[in-house]
Amino acid sequence: MIILGDHPFAKNEQGRLKSRIATVFLRTPGLVTLPGIHAMQRAAWVEELNRRRRGEGLADLTEAQAEMEWKESVDLILDPEAILIRPDPAAMPLAFRADELLQELAPKNRIRFLYVNNRAVRDALRERGENWRMSPLPRTGEEMEAMIRSSRVALGQGVIYYYNRLTGTRYVTCATFRSLADLDGEALRRHLVEIQTHCRRRNRIGSPEIDFFLSGDAFGEADFAELDLAGMDESALRALHADLAARFEEAVSPFLREDNPADMEWRNRMFSALIGQRDEPIREEILMGLSPEFYMQIEWLPGGRIEEGELIFDRVFDEFDRDSENPELRRLCDLRARSFIFTYIREFGDIQYANIGRIARSLSNRSSDGERRHNVYLAQVKRIGQPDPMVYILRVQKRGVAEQLNAGKELFGAIMEAEEYVDYVLDRRLGCRQLGMNLPPRMVTRRIRERYIGPVQAHAGAVYWLTCFERDYIDGRASDKLSPASLRDPVFSLRLAGLLGEAAAPNLIVGCRRANGEVLFDQGDEVISFDFRGLPTKLFVADHTGSFAHVGPDFGDFAEAYAAPVNRRAVLTPDPAAFAKAYLQALRLEFGRIQEEYRRHRRAFRALFRYRPRDREDRFAVRWERVLDRLEAADPEALVAAIRDRLTV
Repeated sequence: MIILGDHPFAKNEQGRLKSRIATVFLRTPGLVTLPGIHAMQRAAWVEELNRRRRGEGLADLTEAQAEMEWKESVDLILDPEAILIRPDPAAMPLAFRADELLQELAPKNRIRFLYVNNRAVRDALRERGENWRMSPLPRTGEEMEAMIRSSRVALGQGVIYYYNRLTGTRYVTCATFRSLADLDGEALRRHLVEIQTHCRRRNRIGSPEIDFFLSGDAFGEADFAELDLAGMDESALRALHADLAARFEEAVSPFLREDNPADMEWRNRMFSALIGQRDEPIREEILMGLSPEFYMQIEWLPGGRIEEGELIFDRVFDEFDRDSENPELRRLCDLRARSFIFTYIREFGDIQYANIGRIARSLSNRSSDGERRHNVYLAQVKRIGQPDPMVYILRVQKRGVAEQLNAGKELFGAIMEAEEYVDYVLDRRLGCRQLGMNLPPRMVTRRIRERYIGPVQAHAGAVYWLTCFERDYIDGRASDKLSPASLRDPVFSLRLAGLLGEAAAPNLIVGCRRANGEVLFDQGDEVISFDFRGLPTKLFVADHTGSFAHVGPDFGDFAEAYAAPVNRRAVLTPDPAAFAKAYLQALRLEFGRIQEEYRRHRRAFRALFRYRPRDREDRFAVRWERVLDRLEAADPEALVAAIRDRLTV
């Protein structure tokens, strides 16, 4: 294809991209990267085609032909590491054609899509199994600062603008505008003419080419409307600029007049401007209503798309096969994601699309003990005829074959140990449900093939089966991530107190603790569901981690940990004493109910794991018996009293 300008990733002597925008043309395949605005690039393209036609003895393009060239074009934004396609939501096939053409210039993993707040764009990518190609937003304050700094661009003169890559608007701040006074007279004139010219222009999606950051309606295009900048002498020009700068500063809050990405308020305001306030709804829309704590924590991965029932793996895996040492491709091409999609295709014959995401980090507040907390995946599987996709959480087995091999086991022994641990996990789940813990109703095991990559060279390349536990996604919010504003509502807070108290009882009974003795409760695994009014209705325990870890004859030093859910919220609730009372009352009633249920069906409880192995102290059947012994001997009133003594209310 014809390239008018430099390669998209070409940089100048200062290490900056030579251009931050580009336009790809599809009628006559080509790419324009000349600095400026997209409208200028489209004009330059027609001029270049006419020049080539004249060289061949042909007439210039007609107005209709030029219009067709412009219609079959797609705007691009250039980042140092990626080409970002800004598609027309009504013409997604055009955007995908542009994507195919651009892959002649750059690897697929370095081409992403913007404008994903639009449902048409989002759905088109989702149906291709390409959620991973939605351009991600920063996740931390440091990443926001880096994005703001990298958004600095020039138009025709100096690098004085902050560029919104979604809308195409370039923002000039009052500090930058004021600093133009340091330029010589002619440079100042050129900058002011540039701002005057382009603040009145709109790009093809209707956004201003230049806008004034944080000025609102108090300063803007109208202030430049009747100015004769070309005819002024330097003295008058500088006086005019000083007056404009003063008006601009007057329109902006005194606390936001300096460009300072390290200042949280300025940074957040600029970040919001650069991503566009219209993007806010994508937080829950993209993730199908997932809890807000999932937002920005899901890293979507390449998998494949389904066409006429056939699975076509993403071609980025071909790039990985050719360059498996590329660190970016190694991070992106998670072979587990490909295997998960393969298993779903084998199970369901009517899949429309499937996307796999990797949870970037643990969403609970449990302290780390070196566990592989990042080995959690999210699957979005849409079947033909169903209105919405199914959403599953996949958690990789913690003590699998690889871990056993790392510990020095032989392959057969490692496989047997891993399988025994699968039974242990499933037995714990059954035990938790038997003792009243409200777990997700469905959990299944899935197995995918992996090759051993670890420190034991004798097993290098050995094939084994990795077990994953799949459960349905629970629609709700983690109890420890509820907004403080919601707790100020008296009805909300009392309902929450009751749900937490009910959940505390089985958690206490099954001894949910870490190996270091830390009690695990209200730290991210308890998910609250809401009714249509936004009030709590149910509490599900998403993960029974740590259950049956503490099986001693008494409950030990537990009181402070179970008082903590009340103490943490005391200052946030309208009536702390009522909150504490509701919590303790629910805990006492639920503990008593479970204890009475056990005593009424003692034989059934005792026989549940009778035939499971009990040759070692750590066998689940042994732990089960000890937990039942402790439950039978427990005094609910004394337990509640011990917790009450640790309350700060």
